[in-house]
This record gives sequence, C-alpha cells and structure tokens, in this order.
Amino acid sequence: MIATLGAALGTLSSILILFLMVPLAMTLWRMIRGPGYADRFVALDMLTGIAVAIAALTAAVVARREFLDVAFGIALISFVATCALAALLERKGRGRRR
Repeated sequence: MIATLGAALGTLSSILILFLMVPLAMTLWRMIRGPGYADRFVALDMLTGIAVAIAALTAAVVARREFLDVAFGIALISFVATCALAALLERKGRGRRR
C-alpha cells in the first residue's frame, strides 16, 4: 500500500512539474519582453517561486531531501533580492520628492 502511494506521488509530482513548465515559459517571456524594469523584476520573483515549486516536487519524485535545501536556498536569495529592490526603490523615491 505504501509503495503504491509512493509511486502515485512520484507520478503526480512528475505531471505537476510538466504543468509548471507553462507558467515558467510565460514568465521567461515576460522577463524578456517586459515593458519596464518593475515588470521584469516581478517576473524574476515569480520565476524563483516556480523554481522553488519545481525543486520541492523534484524532492518528492526522487525521494531526496537535498532538493528541499535547494528550494530553501532559492527562496532565501529571492527574499533578500526583493528586499534589496524595495530598499532601492524607496531610496530612489525619496530623492525625487526633495
């Protein structure tokens, strides 16, 4: 019974990874063709979210916990980059008001 559930989880995770390729391609397209820098950065943030999901699903498919560490690292770097951009935009906005 457990082996059957494990095989079903692996198959479902593989299918979900394939489904995530569509938003991945759309996000890459927005990153390339985005009209502004803010659009491109939001696309990059979404791209890292998709990468975290793919890494977590890969951990379920191959049954290795190391991919969860990869997902955590990607999420952490994305969070720091988003905070840095927010600080940059806030500093840039303050300069315009004066």
